[in-house]
Amino acid sequence: MSARNDVAPSTLGVTLEESGITVEYLDGREVFYHGPPQKALETVRTAPGKLVQVLVTNPTETEGVMMYVNDRNTHDSILETTGVGRVFVEPGEETQLFPGVHARAEGHSVIVEADPEVARGRVFVFAEDELSEQAYEIVDESDEE
Repeated sequence: MSARNDVAPSTLGVTLEESGITVEYLDGREVFYHGPPQKALETVRTAPGKLVQVLVTNPTETEGVMMYVNDRNTHDSILETTGVGRVFVEPGEETQLFPGVHARAEGHSVIVEADPEVARGRVFVFAEDELSEQAYEIVDESDEE
């Protein structure tokens, strides 16, 4: 029997650098997301088949919460020990990941919409597979460069 359920996230350590973002899991391991992230105005639509991860930092940008969207590969127990959450969104459905951050599925694509002011932190979306990795920061019009 495989356990693939929604999992609540925990607070993780975050370090923002010019070259990317480091997230420290609860088990002490770190992952580095290469950057700097591309700015996206309020919405990110990922390509089909990508592993989608959403990170929202706290206002001081030293901590954050991370959710995997539609990840069917990672076992629940691994997510629980790392502190990463997971949610499943079926095509045509939408769910709130965090206050001010929503995800919906259209076919095999995931669309993440966010209002950073409501989220009270920075909102990052990572989309990756075996061949590539993309990083985005969702901003509102006042933050767009």
